[in-house]
Amino acid sequence: MPHTVTGRFDDGSAYQVVITGDADRPVVGSTRVAALVELHAGESIPLTPTGPLRTLAGADPEAVLAVLHRYTEVLENRGAHHRTGRLTTK
Repeated sequence: MPHTVTGRFDDGSAYQVVITGDADRPVVGSTRVAALVELHAGESIPLTPTGPLRTLAGADPEAVLAVLHRYTEVLENRGAHHRTGRLTTK
Protein backbone atom coordinates (compact mmCIF):
# COMPACT_ATOMS: atom_id res chain seq x y z
CA MET A 1 0.00 0.00 0.00
CA PRO A 2 1.65 3.28 -1.08
CA HIS A 3 2.04 6.00 1.50
CA THR A 4 3.54 9.48 1.69
CA VAL A 5 6.59 10.48 3.74
CA THR A 6 7.79 14.04 4.27
CA GLY A 7 11.21 14.79 5.70
CA ARG A 8 14.48 16.63 5.35
CA PHE A 9 18.13 15.84 4.87
CA ASP A 10 20.92 16.99 7.20
CA ASP A 11 21.56 19.98 4.93
CA GLY A 12 17.96 21.14 5.43
CA SER A 13 16.68 20.14 2.00
CA ALA A 14 13.08 18.98 2.27
CA TYR A 15 11.53 16.05 0.43
CA GLN A 16 8.17 14.40 0.01
CA VAL A 17 7.98 10.92 -1.48
CA VAL A 18 5.52 8.13 -1.97
CA ILE A 19 6.85 4.73 -0.91
CA THR A 20 5.37 2.47 -3.58
CA GLY A 21 6.37 -1.05 -2.56
CA ASP A 22 7.47 -1.59 -6.17
CA ALA A 23 10.91 -3.16 -6.57
CA ASP A 24 11.61 -1.23 -9.78
CA ARG A 25 10.67 2.16 -8.33
CA PRO A 26 10.55 2.05 -4.51
CA VAL A 27 10.00 5.81 -4.08
CA VAL A 28 8.45 8.50 -6.27
CA GLY A 29 8.88 12.23 -5.81
CA SER A 30 12.56 12.81 -5.05
CA THR A 31 15.54 11.67 -7.08
CA ARG A 32 17.75 12.26 -4.04
CA VAL A 33 15.70 9.91 -1.87
CA ALA A 34 15.56 7.37 -4.71
CA ALA A 35 19.37 7.52 -4.94
CA LEU A 36 19.65 7.05 -1.16
CA VAL A 37 17.47 3.95 -1.30
CA GLU A 38 19.41 2.58 -4.28
CA LEU A 39 22.73 3.28 -2.54
CA HIS A 40 21.76 1.14 0.45
CA ALA A 41 19.97 -1.65 -1.46
CA GLY A 42 21.06 -5.06 -0.21
CA GLU A 43 22.34 -3.75 3.12
CA SER A 44 20.95 -4.90 6.46
CA ILE A 45 18.96 -2.13 8.09
CA PRO A 46 17.33 -2.15 11.54
CA LEU A 47 13.57 -1.60 11.30
CA THR A 48 13.58 0.01 14.75
CA PRO A 49 16.44 1.30 16.91
CA THR A 50 16.73 -2.12 18.57
CA GLY A 51 16.02 -4.29 15.51
CA PRO A 52 15.10 -6.58 13.88
CA LEU A 53 17.43 -6.33 10.90
CA ARG A 54 16.09 -6.62 7.38
CA THR A 55 17.86 -6.53 4.03
CA LEU A 56 16.82 -3.44 2.10
CA ALA A 57 14.85 -4.27 -1.01
CA GLY A 58 12.76 -1.82 -3.01
CA ALA A 59 9.69 -4.02 -2.68
CA ASP A 60 9.85 -3.83 1.13
CA PRO A 61 8.15 -0.59 2.25
CA GLU A 62 9.13 -1.08 5.91
CA ALA A 63 12.82 -1.37 5.02
CA VAL A 64 12.64 1.66 2.69
CA LEU A 65 11.04 3.67 5.50
CA ALA A 66 13.72 2.45 7.92
CA VAL A 67 16.41 3.83 5.57
CA LEU A 68 14.65 7.20 5.54
CA HIS A 69 14.51 7.20 9.34
CA ARG A 70 18.18 6.27 9.58
CA TYR A 71 19.62 8.79 7.11
CA THR A 72 17.09 11.65 7.17
CA GLU A 73 14.72 13.34 9.57
CA VAL A 74 11.22 12.04 8.87
CA LEU A 75 8.75 14.79 9.69
CA GLU A 76 5.49 13.17 8.65
CA ASN A 77 4.50 9.66 7.67
CA ARG A 78 1.01 9.30 6.27
CA GLY A 79 0.12 5.75 5.46
CA ALA A 80 0.44 2.17 6.49
CA HIS A 81 3.62 2.37 8.60
CA HIS A 82 3.77 4.91 11.42
CA ARG A 83 7.01 5.68 13.22
CA THR A 84 8.37 8.83 14.72
CA GLY A 85 11.84 10.01 15.50
CA ARG A 86 15.17 9.35 13.89
CA LEU A 87 17.40 6.37 14.39
CA THR A 88 20.73 7.53 15.72
CA THR A 89 23.90 5.52 15.88
CA LYS A 90 26.89 6.67 17.89
